[in-house]
Amino acid sequence: MKKKVSMLFAALLCLSMGLTGCGTNKENGKEDTKEELTKVTLNEVAHSVFYAPQYVAIEEGYFVEEGIKLELVTGFGADKVMSALLSGEADIGFMGSEATIYAYQQGANDKVMNFAQLTQRAGNFLVAREEMPDFQWTDLKGKDILGGRKSGMPEMVFEYILKEKGMDPEKDMNIDRSIDFGSTAAAFSGGQGEFSVEFEPSATMLEQEGAGYVVASCGVESGYVPYTAYSAKESYIEENPELIQGFVRALQKGMDYVNSHTPEEIAAMIEPQFEENDLETITAIVKRYQEQDTWKENLIFEQESFELLEDILESAGELEQPAPYEELVLTEYAEKAAK
Repeated sequence: MKKKVSMLFAALLCLSMGLTGCGTNKENGKEDTKEELTKVTLNEVAHSVFYAPQYVAIEEGYFVEEGIKLELVTGFGADKVMSALLSGEADIGFMGSEATIYAYQQGANDKVMNFAQLTQRAGNFLVAREEMPDFQWTDLKGKDILGGRKSGMPEMVFEYILKEKGMDPEKDMNIDRSIDFGSTAAAFSGGQGEFSVEFEPSATMLEQEGAGYVVASCGVESGYVPYTAYSAKESYIEENPELIQGFVRALQKGMDYVNSHTPEEIAAMIEPQFEENDLETITAIVKRYQEQDTWKENLIFEQESFELLEDILESAGELEQPAPYEELVLTEYAEKAAK
């Protein structure tokens, strides 16, 4: 009888301990058997296959291996991610690094600094209502186009391409910049616009519905652009250097995975992150991004990329004055993780 009571007490004790020994935690992908994890709230600009290395890191348990319990929140826009960072609702932000330049220009007391770059191509595609195998960018002249938020990276890259092609975004076409980031696909499917600039999975889903066709990649046309990066307030980084280093190590493992596996393998790994999409769709998107060399080999945010970003901002009329690279970018964590 005493033995049964002891076994029951042990089971109840294990249950009450939760994560501190006997319990497990599957929020970060693989089961967690670590005794203590540090909670980190990561606010991402959007939830997209475009960020596959991050989701591989989650599903493979790389963050847990670094002692991190990751809480992932989708902000739906760089402005909202930045607001969450500045207010303390998020520890780390994942967004276009143009937002850190805006905050710097506005005189933020606690600078938001970029410490890791994930993507090196724009992630949006130009979608037309009909198949256009011989599409030329000049075909957009005189057309109605659903764009993005005026000061957002997708719209600025799109307009940068137009200017590089010798067109004036204000005069040569009609760009609607008023529709919310996540609503352009629905608006296009509903009949608005002749072309739409779409992120994934919206671009592929429009094709599957027969409502639109991808005719060009903004990522290919704009070249290597530092489209998304991880950032945090300078004070948070200074107070948590080991945590930031572990975070970057986990991301580097995810990056190594996508650069050494097939689209089919990557899609199968991140499928749990995209329950609304079937495996075939996820695979098609991964393949599209992999073919355009979307993901860097490392997470180092180089000065050349930062200066290109500022060129794009200046072209869009969003840069009051250049921000010093060394004021807004840290490379030490990514450099250590890449070794």
